[in-house]
Amino acid sequence: MKPLQKLALAATDFFLVLAAVVIALGSRLDFDYGDPLLARFIEGPRQQAFIVAIAAFTVGWFYIFGLYEKVWRYAGTHELVGVVKATMVSLLPFQVIVMISGGTLFPRTGLALTLLVTVNICGGVRLLLRLASETLGKPMTSTRVIIVGANDAGESIVRELSRSRKFVPVGFVDDRADRAGLRIRGIPVQGTLKDLPGLIDSYLVTEIVLAEPTAAQVRQVMDLVKGREVQLRVVPALHEMVAGRVELNRLRELSIEDLLEREAVRVDPELVRPLLAGKRVLITGAGGSIGSEIARQVSGFQPEQLMLVGRGENSIYEIGLELPQAILRICDVCRERILERIFEEFRPHFVFHAAAHKHVPLMESAAAEAVYTNVFGTLAVLKASQKYGVDRFVLLSTDKAVNPGNVMGATKRMAEKLVAQMAHPGFAAVRFGNVLGSRGSVVPTMQKQISQGGPVTVTDANMTRYFMTIPEAVTLVLQSSSLAQGGEIYLLDMGKPVKILDLAHNLIRLCGYEPEKEIGIKITGCRPGEKLTEQLVGVGESTQPTSLAKVQKVVSTVPPADWPGARLEELRQHCLDGRHERCRELLMELLAEADGQGESSPQSEASITV
Repeated sequence: MKPLQKLALAATDFFLVLAAVVIALGSRLDFDYGDPLLARFIEGPRQQAFIVAIAAFTVGWFYIFGLYEKVWRYAGTHELVGVVKATMVSLLPFQVIVMISGGTLFPRTGLALTLLVTVNICGGVRLLLRLASETLGKPMTSTRVIIVGANDAGESIVRELSRSRKFVPVGFVDDRADRAGLRIRGIPVQGTLKDLPGLIDSYLVTEIVLAEPTAAQVRQVMDLVKGREVQLRVVPALHEMVAGRVELNRLRELSIEDLLEREAVRVDPELVRPLLAGKRVLITGAGGSIGSEIARQVSGFQPEQLMLVGRGENSIYEIGLELPQAILRICDVCRERILERIFEEFRPHFVFHAAAHKHVPLMESAAAEAVYTNVFGTLAVLKASQKYGVDRFVLLSTDKAVNPGNVMGATKRMAEKLVAQMAHPGFAAVRFGNVLGSRGSVVPTMQKQISQGGPVTVTDANMTRYFMTIPEAVTLVLQSSSLAQGGEIYLLDMGKPVKILDLAHNLIRLCGYEPEKEIGIKITGCRPGEKLTEQLVGVGESTQPTSLAKVQKVVSTVPPADWPGARLEELRQHCLDGRHERCRELLMELLAEADGQGESSPQSEASITV
């Protein structure tokens, strides 16, 4: 609030308090103007000075309580409580004076009435200011909004929309029977979800806000508004917001993540904070979609130092701009000597290994590169972590490592086996599914195809995948790191697999088009290395619950102590020579040896010799 505005409001308050005192005095004496006592209290010089002092003192306390620092278009119960407190404090010394004077300056009970009248007048004026700011000057072109969900989030949405001149909430819809006929902040519950189409047409609604929706509700709303030019927006869960307040700039357009058929997994900060706070954390592949998100989340736990290692200079440069406190290093993880120097310099407590080749069809024709980066790069980081006393090491793996039918999945399975073989305390692997929105993944590819007018390509109508959001994947990594003991694999409960064809239909609708009519879908056939379905647990594996509700431990066979032996050097040489087919053959042979010997056994303490 500007100084002149503060002065004007203070002057207004002064006269309002004067009026409140006179009204309280008149109420105390029944407004009997013939009563000489009333005339004495109003006309006596000492009494007049007393009344003026009350007004001035009250305005002073209003200032001390910060009532002139507030933007009164947002006035509510909190601000009204401030008026009550300031008035009580200001009148208290005057009540003492009245009692000492025996009621000659003012009636003994008059100040209690003054408190009530002052709060009503001064508080009422402020609430009127808010009401005027909300209702006056609202343009005729305001966006009409329906809110799905008559709940706490819905109430908060109405409160925020009402303060904006751009939005007019016209009603709620809610399928719960006990909400029918209710009004929330004056906005009625107009019906249930099935009434949405009629309400959109009747009220010329152009936006729908979903308050804390489920995936099933999102799909139902999308079907109901099909063919209508309506923008769908969602609100993050209230517990994700500071002080539980929905803000207009937090409302976002509906995204494909909202269609996941399960509740999003969230990290418990208090579980992870002791692991990372004050520690030196190193992240490989830090320029990628997952690595950069790990960097962002880790930075929020106040590590002592954060080192970001990556091969691509542009991606590392970009995340470095976002996290200027981080130390940046350009390094291919396969270059063992340079990697060792980085570990020797930095001495990390915590390592997240996200560096890897990941594109399945591409790696089918570049097996030597896939093996060299995903297997020997992982081995180099493992050896450096062990040598330099890393407390915790987490390998990022994939569901494609389960019963691998392609080179990329086989290399990640080999990397899991290397972690299990080393069985170093605090080292573990984390297995998760496809990541929505990651660089080069299916959703960005489809979005680009939609922007170009289609068609959207789907390899097979029956193909399914497990999906996670990038924050969820990182949440799993962070949570699982707290469980790591020595060589385990951890797995997220990822719900049901999603049909890629359904994903394409939903994404086209999210972009405002009708599938098959406005944007076509083309079935292209499976690409090299692709499977129709992915599994989370492989042959010979089982799962066990952990202390974390959404995280399971995968119980798997551990390679014998002498595995992989001299054949590992043979595999390395084939990689260096670019013998792609021989790399593929030997990789599968080594995995068969690791998976096919004996029953599931305790984690081996043997280390790997290279």
